[in-house]
Amino acid sequence: MKRSQYKKKATRNKRVKRVFLLGIAASCAVLSALVTLRIYAQIVGAPIIQVPISSVFLDSQDNVIGDRFEDQRRYWVSLDEMSPFIPQATISVEDQEFYEHNGFDYSRIASALLKDVKAGKKVEGASTITQQYARNVFLTHEKSWTRKLNEALYAYRLEIFYEKDELLEGYLNTVYFGHGMYGVEAASRFYFGKSAKSLTLAESALLMGIPKGPTHYSPLVNEEKAVNRQKLILQLMNNQQFITAEQKEHANQEHFVLKTEESVVTKKTAPYFLEEVWKEATNIVETKGRRIEEGGWTITTTLNQKHQQAAEETIKKWMPEGELQIGFVSMEPKTGYITAMVGGRSFTESPFNRVTQAKRQPGSTIKPLLFAAALENGFSPLTYLKSERTIFTYDNGRREYEPKNVNGEFANHPISMAQAIAISDNIYAVKTLEQIGYKPLEQLVERFNINMEIDHTPAVALGTPEVSLLDMTKVYNTISDKGVQMQPTYITKITDNDGKVLYDVTEEKRKGKKVLLEEDAFVLSHLMTGTFDPTFNDYSPATGISIRAKQTRPYAAKSGTTNTDQYLIGFSPQLTTGVWNGYDQGKAVSDAEAKQVTKQVWIEFMELVHRGLPEEPFIAPAGVRGVIVDIETGGIATADCDKQRLIYLKEKDVPKQLCTDPRLKQHTFEDLTADENGDNDEPWSIFPFSFFGN
Repeated sequence: MKRSQYKKKATRNKRVKRVFLLGIAASCAVLSALVTLRIYAQIVGAPIIQVPISSVFLDSQDNVIGDRFEDQRRYWVSLDEMSPFIPQATISVEDQEFYEHNGFDYSRIASALLKDVKAGKKVEGASTITQQYARNVFLTHEKSWTRKLNEALYAYRLEIFYEKDELLEGYLNTVYFGHGMYGVEAASRFYFGKSAKSLTLAESALLMGIPKGPTHYSPLVNEEKAVNRQKLILQLMNNQQFITAEQKEHANQEHFVLKTEESVVTKKTAPYFLEEVWKEATNIVETKGRRIEEGGWTITTTLNQKHQQAAEETIKKWMPEGELQIGFVSMEPKTGYITAMVGGRSFTESPFNRVTQAKRQPGSTIKPLLFAAALENGFSPLTYLKSERTIFTYDNGRREYEPKNVNGEFANHPISMAQAIAISDNIYAVKTLEQIGYKPLEQLVERFNINMEIDHTPAVALGTPEVSLLDMTKVYNTISDKGVQMQPTYITKITDNDGKVLYDVTEEKRKGKKVLLEEDAFVLSHLMTGTFDPTFNDYSPATGISIRAKQTRPYAAKSGTTNTDQYLIGFSPQLTTGVWNGYDQGKAVSDAEAKQVTKQVWIEFMELVHRGLPEEPFIAPAGVRGVIVDIETGGIATADCDKQRLIYLKEKDVPKQLCTDPRLKQHTFEDLTADENGDNDEPWSIFPFSFFGN
């Protein structure tokens, strides 16, 4: 062998040896990197997946009525809770080798790298479903090599610690579909108005075409592009043998219908109610040592959709055009469950809740509270006071107050408490307060746990203290439930995202608080049935006469009127309802039509929600007896007395005289001051009712 040939051969051998050694070094480096990567992954552990999830609200029958989210609507559903076409469409268009690779599709990566190098910038991605999932949960969508490296690290860790189906499920619950919708369930409800489990093949293909570019492929943005991508996905599904050619053609011909206008996105059920639910849920969750921000809560509420719909329909029917506002709330006496709530004309225009947040003068709806205090301090339904023009002095005689009735007239003779509450006589109310004093009323307000300040002025008897509609309705609800107060509530159960029950009202042992004797509660209830009884008509009709024709069962109620506010609050044994009308600006409610809104909404709602229910009477407790009396005298009725009415009284207050007894006539219509001063020898103390003159 020639020397030159030998040198060439030696050089060649050295090159081979060098390449071989470099190959070994490279292999060792790669192996070392892989081992290091594996050790790193094992040390760091599985990536903790924390995805903010929307909380769902259910009504009392477990129907979904809304959700709670900030800028992003998210739900988490399992693969079994999706249409089978959704994962099939996803794999076909996003990652056909998903179940074979270990997180990376190297052939796609090589192809994408080549195109990126030629373009001199990042122009094409080759991300697998795992990589996209990693980006959705842990990273931003910045197009950079740094982000790509981090994405690969997270994808590798995800592949090590999670099953393929878990990764696919995670991706489908986190991918963005535009319009603030994350995940297939939120997107399905938004675009089609139904659950992802109910999507057809055509709908699934259309939906899974959106994530490539929601601003381009959303059917709400560009229907033509969305449909073209849908067809591409259907073809890919056919190529992958997920569907047959016949299924593909049928799906291509299917006419899809978008239902976003009917979705919960644009039409919320009971939005004022749900705001109060969220406030209560926040407090409950915090008391259990959790944070409401975790999301994923399933909150079962007390909402009765039949009641809510009836409320909204009647309000829409009777509310006039303009700025007049409304507050409406209904609740169950025995549970305190809020069944319906409307806090204003439009939640979108004004989320201010006029049921819970507004404090207004309740007017004469305060009188049942006043008369409850009176019943505890010697009064009875047959306590008579003279209704006439009266000037009251207060503040140690330094001030005067002259109340008037709505129509400016007076009875000019004594009337009973029963009649006074029916026709809402103001003179009787102020005289009652004058007789019993402020302290009994203050104590009762405190027992009822009402946020209301009682000023020491005679006008308090006519409802000048400001209070919320919810608080006043709570008062009536307590009277309805025999004097037992159940705290109003909006929630019966809260379950976290793992299905663990955090709160269940049936396990909380909620107990009502006894704030009024059952006898007094019943007497008050029956007194308020007089609101609808023409027997009590006098200088003014009973205040509920205008809606009496619509009444088909017994109700107890009281109206309230100020210059700026209209109220009607009342109940059946099954349900209590409070309605308010007025202007936010405090303007006078002067229009005759507007003044009828409150009563019409109240009676029509009550009739609608009670339709088909058994008629429950107000049942007198032991120690209370019903007696038919003459309204004008308070004596036991005979055929000679025209204005007869059943009145319930405590046993000690039941009258013994007939209505024809001349002494009753005398002391009903004549000045009784002499008797009160002891100038008459007649023993009037034998009478079971009291007389108070001017």
